[in-house]
Amino acid sequence: MKWYAIFVESGKEEVVQKYLKLYFNEQSLKSVVPKRLVPEKKSGIVNSVMKNIFPGYVLIKTEMTNEMFHKIKKIPRSLRLVNNGSYYSQDEGTYYSSIDEREITPILQLMGNGEVVDYSKVYLENSKVIVESGPLKGLEGLIKKVDKHKNRAKIFLTFMGVEKTIDVGIEILSKPL
Repeated sequence: MKWYAIFVESGKEEVVQKYLKLYFNEQSLKSVVPKRLVPEKKSGIVNSVMKNIFPGYVLIKTEMTNEMFHKIKKIPRSLRLVNNGSYYSQDEGTYYSSIDEREITPILQLMGNGEVVDYSKVYLENSKVIVESGPLKGLEGLIKKVDKHKNRAKIFLTFMGVEKTIDVGIEILSKPL
């Protein structure tokens, strides 16, 4: 089974995921909408806000066959399977491709067992970021910048061959636990 990305109408990721769960069982197709918790300040109050990591995409893990491809194409609000031109559906005349293992592995690692990238506890030592616990533990190489004021870390993820910078929420510790 491989991972694929479905391009959907923006803001309709949850709707498409519900349809996927109605049309398919967990064994034949697993779907996730990766999200992240980020702190946002509004009127002086800091709240944790849930945001999509990849707006407009639903990630699915399935054994792609022509039959599966056509079933997925019929789902309301889904626009197309994302492609790099690897696979070709002769009936539809369209290309689609699976997500490379090197790209999906860090995304799945960040999400852990759920769909949400929670806060990581970090501390800074001589301008070096050390992750104490949380989704970023072991993925320190992805962190490119830390914003102490907003309690966010900028990380680089490659998705479908494109490098994306994503903000994730962090909790900055004054000293190691």
